[in-house]
Amino acid sequence: MTHFSKLGSIALAGLAASLLAGSALAADYTLNVNTALATNDPLYKGLEAFRDNVAEASDGALEVRLFPNSQLGPDEDVLEQARAGAPVAVVVDGGRLAVFVNEFGVLGAPYLANGYDGIRKVVTSDMFDGWAQKLHDDAGLDVLSFNWWQGERHLLTKKAINGPDDLSGVRMRTPGAPVWTGTIEAMGATPTPMPWGEVYSAISSNVIDGAEAQLPAVVGAKLDEVITNITLTGHINLITGLITSAAWVDSLPENLQTVLHEEALKAGDIASYGTQDALASLQQQLIDNGVAVEEIDVAPFKEATAVVYDDLGYGDLRDQLQAIAAE
Repeated sequence: MTHFSKLGSIALAGLAASLLAGSALAADYTLNVNTALATNDPLYKGLEAFRDNVAEASDGALEVRLFPNSQLGPDEDVLEQARAGAPVAVVVDGGRLAVFVNEFGVLGAPYLANGYDGIRKVVTSDMFDGWAQKLHDDAGLDVLSFNWWQGERHLLTKKAINGPDDLSGVRMRTPGAPVWTGTIEAMGATPTPMPWGEVYSAISSNVIDGAEAQLPAVVGAKLDEVITNITLTGHINLITGLITSAAWVDSLPENLQTVLHEEALKAGDIASYGTQDALASLQQQLIDNGVAVEEIDVAPFKEATAVVYDDLGYGDLRDQLQAIAAE
């Protein structure tokens, strides 16, 4: 064996030893986080902060791994894994949790609160904490934090929209939860539930006439290539939560449970204010790409969608939550 190859063997042996030592020092606990978001979404920066800050706050005992673009599967599948006790988490809206605890559905109801600051008061209130405890006890799901704001949702179409009458006959994609489909129907369109990943092709092939979403998602999905108009209705204030397994969280040492919840709340703020700061540039980007972005009087839409709360039994809850949001 040559002198060089001897040195190479020694180096390889040293590398192997260091890798073994590294594996011995691996985190005691690992949480895999799934999100439908792309890595360029402002909210994803908050997830990266969550990952890094949890590692630091736990002195390496707890590792967070991120899986963008739904790499672990659909949100509903990951929620079921979490309910079964798996160490997984997912970023989801209240509509997907309403099947377990009905009150969560109201978070996606129309014109509940203005902007992030308003809706943040709702999801950090004592009332919300009661819902979260019920979700923990009845559904086996733990809310790490629910202050992950993705922006207000607007109408995405191929024609100008000035009021509810202009949506008559318009087939509009929306998530399938009742609060979402009820809102779009009340606004005057025909709700058409389908996965977000199918929206681009469905609009381009005229399977649907439009969609509704927040600006970061529009840019992320390149919908400016298949729509011509965005109407700034702000009809749904999209607040989401980081949800994981209650059984898994309960099995952790108490200090690590605290780390998870505290860092999730901090990271939610990082994500949400980052989203807020990005909205103006995203809107300008869409305008530069040829999309007409129009502000309109939303009063007719507010009036038309007021019925959604009563239809779903959220009338009293709306009044209480809007009072909290206005504090």
